[in-house]
Amino acid sequence: MSSRIAHRKMIMRFLPRNLHPGAWWGWAIGCAVVASRTTNPLLLGLVIAICCLTVLLRRGSAPWSMAFRLYVLLAVFIVALRLVFRVVFSADGPTVIINLPVIALPGALGSVHLFGPVSAEALIMTGTSAMQLAAMVIAIGAANALANPKRLLAAVPGALYTWGTVTVIAISVFPQLAESVVRVRRTQQLRGKSGKGAHLIRQVALPVLADGLDRSLTLAGAMDSRGYGRSALVPTTTRNATSGLLMASTLAICVGVYGLLDTGRTPMWMGAPIILVGLVFGLAGLRLAGRRVTRTRYRPDKMAAAEWLTLGSAVAACVGIMTVAAFQPQIARPFMQPLAWPPVSLGAIGVVLVLILPAFLTPLPEEIATPDDLPLANADIADHRAELLRPRATPPLAEVMA
Repeated sequence: MSSRIAHRKMIMRFLPRNLHPGAWWGWAIGCAVVASRTTNPLLLGLVIAICCLTVLLRRGSAPWSMAFRLYVLLAVFIVALRLVFRVVFSADGPTVIINLPVIALPGALGSVHLFGPVSAEALIMTGTSAMQLAAMVIAIGAANALANPKRLLAAVPGALYTWGTVTVIAISVFPQLAESVVRVRRTQQLRGKSGKGAHLIRQVALPVLADGLDRSLTLAGAMDSRGYGRSALVPTTTRNATSGLLMASTLAICVGVYGLLDTGRTPMWMGAPIILVGLVFGLAGLRLAGRRVTRTRYRPDKMAAAEWLTLGSAVAACVGIMTVAAFQPQIARPFMQPLAWPPVSLGAIGVVLVLILPAFLTPLPEEIATPDDLPLANADIADHRAELLRPRATPPLAEVMA
């Protein structure tokens, strides 16, 4: 009996449900940190591939999930633009692959030359640095596609609720804009209009802007009717204490960061110790500031095993890539001269592959799950419900009295 209960609990963990949005954002930030700590194009390409695969396997059918393609296009545009600028403003190097005519700017800019020889080393170095930024953009796009921004607002602490509202609205603008573009283009196609060329602004851009304005007014009215921005009555002494603690926290953290960066000249107490003091003051100030926020939460998201697995994979990948950068710097940041295939090790690949665990070990989102996804789980849960609803025989009165 205990084995059946344990089996049911294990299956319940993998039933279709939406993960905590904070877990997806933590995982995406981990992907961005891994991308920022390496310039190896093989590792960067692996991070990008993992983000794309996770989105394909774990995103739902909500409007914000459909905007991931725009982030990918933005990343491609970033790489292409960096390469074009590198070619225009000289890409000289040992291995020249093409010779372009040199153009000298007239007048005071005569010392500036455009184009010229294009080398493979310059293109690879520029493309690698652009891939870092592209990987970060794709990681943020993956977080927007996987995490529900409305549920993310419910997970924000009370003291940061106002800032969290602004942030959630800001990060949801791009997906909503993408949804508006798709809807307007589909409407134009049904009417037999192409919406290209000279008619692009009149037939597509203006309806998208009008739709965005309508959404903003609707959102403002809905938030106002639900009491957003309402604050509780707090004594003046509490407000003054909150402001003082937050200001002291900000000053202490600034001084501590300066002490950490200015090594060898500042005393030891101006480094990590004063940063810890600033963090303590900040937490106390946020605790007091949270008393001004009056709000309720309806079914708040919980951090279960799948969420901790997602966050744990991000933390493990970050620690692993920092270890690789410390002990194998030639793999984390390989040299491009002389021109050679970038080195890589099984350890570095394994560190990055840890990020792929949430793509397979987390439950499917509710928006795309079907009853046939987990037939064993559905049958087992139905059997458990039938067992709970089965009428039980009432013992005789004589046995009860005995």
